[in-house]
Amino acid sequence: MKKAIEVRELRKSFKDTEVLKGTNFEVKQGEIFALLGSNGAGKTTIVKILTTLLKQDGGTATVNGFDILSQPDKVRQAISLTGQFAAVDEILTGRENLIMIAKLRYLKNPREVADDLLERFGLTDAADRKMSTYSGGMRRRLDIAMSLIGRPQIIFLDEPTTGLDPEARIEVWKIVKELADSGTTVFLTTQYLEEAEQLADRIAILHEGRIIASGTLPELKKMFPTAKVEYVEKQPSLEEIFLTIVGKKEEN
Repeated sequence: MKKAIEVRELRKSFKDTEVLKGTNFEVKQGEIFALLGSNGAGKTTIVKILTTLLKQDGGTATVNGFDILSQPDKVRQAISLTGQFAAVDEILTGRENLIMIAKLRYLKNPREVADDLLERFGLTDAADRKMSTYSGGMRRRLDIAMSLIGRPQIIFLDEPTTGLDPEARIEVWKIVKELADSGTTVFLTTQYLEEAEQLADRIAILHEGRIIASGTLPELKKMFPTAKVEYVEKQPSLEEIFLTIVGKKEEN
């Protein structure tokens, strides 16, 4: 399968603190790739570098086949980024936010683009309400809808469900799955281990600036010792796997 993202020995420091210490991973085209890590592990730094918002100190990375340093414009044309907080204009309505982005991308029929996305994300009834009246889940749905304008091949979702209630989080999960089903590559960072367990085709664990484990959920489970109780095998949760792997690295 073609690689959507390839990262080799990525390094980044802020003043005297080395955040990324030679990070390596790959993301396959059309998959949901989840990057797990504690606060301060460097997840958002990686997203900013891959989306050309920040320059690395060392190493290389390609996104959609384009080098992030020498071909940043081509990278930007192929991607979209949704950060931890909804990037919407509070004064505008939901429809106006979508139309604005469509015009900025020089698309034909921006109103038609907006109407299609409003229907797809279940926001038609709230289309002409100002953003200040939207719930957290509705704001996040609109934010992701805005990121789809122009049909990017790769979408970066940096902790997209932070601060959302369980119902809104499930809404976002449904949207992410639909994106992957349509062939879009999704790069997801999250602190919610259940989120990665529910969504990801492959998972990587970032710890102290390095990827310390990666693979599918079944592959990660094989790294965890099996526990048996009265002949019934207990399957480890992703939380148990994460804590075990991180704990072993800290001991070493």
